[in-house]
Amino acid sequence: MQTEALRKEVYAEKSVLDSLNPEQYEAVVTLDRALLVLSGAGTGKTKVLTTKIAHIIESGFAFPSQILAVTFSNRAAREMKERLFCLTNGFDGVWLGTFHSICARILRRHAELIGMSQNFTIIDTDDQLKIIKQILKENNIDGKISSRVASKISRWKDKGMICDDPRIDSGSLEKRIYQIYQERIVSYDSVDFGDLLLYVIEIFKKHPDVLQKYRDKFKYILVDEYQDTNMAQYMWLRMLSPFGRGICCVGDDDQAIYSWRGAEVGNILRFEKDFQNTKVIRLERNYRSKGHILGAASSLISNNTCRLGKTIWTETDQGEKIVVHRAYNGFGEAKFVADKIELMHRKGVEYSEVAILVRVGFQTREFEERFMAYGLPYRVVGGLKFYDRHEIKNVVAYMRLIYQPNDSLGFERIINIPKRGIGASAVAKFHDLARQRNISLYCAAKEMLETNALRPSLKASLGEFVKLIESVRLRKELRPADIAKIILDETGYLATLNQEQTIEAQDRIGNLKELLIALEDFEDLPTFIEHVGLVMDAPGNSSKDLVSIMTLHSAKGLEFDAVFLVGWEEGVFPHTLSLQENNVEEERRLAYVGITRAKKYAFISYAMNRKIYNQWQSNLPSRFLSEVSKDHVDFSL
Repeated sequence: MQTEALRKEVYAEKSVLDSLNPEQYEAVVTLDRALLVLSGAGTGKTKVLTTKIAHIIESGFAFPSQILAVTFSNRAAREMKERLFCLTNGFDGVWLGTFHSICARILRRHAELIGMSQNFTIIDTDDQLKIIKQILKENNIDGKISSRVASKISRWKDKGMICDDPRIDSGSLEKRIYQIYQERIVSYDSVDFGDLLLYVIEIFKKHPDVLQKYRDKFKYILVDEYQDTNMAQYMWLRMLSPFGRGICCVGDDDQAIYSWRGAEVGNILRFEKDFQNTKVIRLERNYRSKGHILGAASSLISNNTCRLGKTIWTETDQGEKIVVHRAYNGFGEAKFVADKIELMHRKGVEYSEVAILVRVGFQTREFEERFMAYGLPYRVVGGLKFYDRHEIKNVVAYMRLIYQPNDSLGFERIINIPKRGIGASAVAKFHDLARQRNISLYCAAKEMLETNALRPSLKASLGEFVKLIESVRLRKELRPADIAKIILDETGYLATLNQEQTIEAQDRIGNLKELLIALEDFEDLPTFIEHVGLVMDAPGNSSKDLVSIMTLHSAKGLEFDAVFLVGWEEGVFPHTLSLQENNVEEERRLAYVGITRAKKYAFISYAMNRKIYNQWQSNLPSRFLSEVSKDHVDFSL
């Protein structure tokens, strides 16, 4: 077993503390006060956390069951458990897990205090959305806003706001739905993820004896990624350790990039005010990246004003400077990246050690098209390939049906997208007639329009659908981009997504507008249909040696030999919405995260001209480029 071999290797050392640098050592052995460990990118924060737990147990300062260690993801929790297994013989009693798993454990022990059984079920986001849709339907409210309402409720719960919280506008529709939703899931003896924290906080408030029990139980509390905590998590931690006794929070304010998910960077910034006699230790020695990469990242992030301040450095050599490339347009940028990757691969860099980091998902399309043309193996991390995305497949299905009315798969996919009241029972009727007459579903639907077999409302909806398909089919002069525009406008698909007012819906809209740009390259519909068919039919690459394409948010916590940071233009990165919301500092932190993913080579590119949302734009280079010290970059034309 690999971990067993690693454990023997660790025990062969004189002490696990011997492998720590001075700052890491100080962070591990400081146990007598509230401790904030500011851990820069690649400075060994997980090593500090696991070694600290092992040190507490092995030195007899506490039993494993008296230690609470909280992480943000199951992956991080598994990694900590594996490392602890290597460091100590007895950590099984440690309360180690995510915020949600720890709170679920506490809640099951005290569920009766809030009128629930210990066997309550935890519903996921799909179940949450389904319940909200039911409530909207029962109250004759358009179900198109369900995603927006669900997002709003989740954000309120992140802020620790229960459904009758006075801070929520009493007259708002969302508050009324929140109240009904909460009553509904309670009647189901269920909770959602936000409730796990809210109910434990409620128990702690109403039952001081229970709160005191856990305060007495946990002598040491360790928190990972403290900069990503939301207000509810912050409240929960403060209740468990009001004076900071035994608390150690590890995080990096320069990597706080999840405010859109409810995270509050202010939690880490005010740590010293929250707890008296706080000690702050900065981990600044980086074990990942070359000197020029770290120098560029440090010079960039120093422009933020809301930060506690640190400068990461390395004992390794400076390495190569970051290459900044100016492309004429997005096509040229994708070509530059593909050419560089091919050259690096010939020199021995594995594809799996290369990443392309984009600001938003729709940017992946040009790189995917270029990689397919070059035969470069790639994967889209944390998302689907462009033509596999739900909204893209829907529009393509409309175009397939216009091109070939016998395409029953395309018909069945989009007959009720966006929702037009044509449900499963109606489709079943189309299937029955299609089998009887040996015709396609679309032809069966057209025939049924001529009968009285359909109720009037269904007949009207189906008639509008058929009218749209037929009208486009008759206009032979239309180019693929024109056809897609008609589909998006006349079906109300874009309008429906706009009504949702969620981040996910905005991403889908961005992808659809990127599709319109891609369609400009095709003169006629048959050519595009063939292109998509070949793309979708491309065999999956089973090799693990693939270039990774992902968003900057998805890249946090990862590292690669070579990183391409693309689309560094005003309005793209920093993003237009961030500029409108005056949230440039978080965008700069995102840039910092991107640069520090690179170990050996980093490339930044921008285009003088880019087609965004089907319009050519000549954007200025990102302000972040001027903030990176010229000592660490080379400009390539």
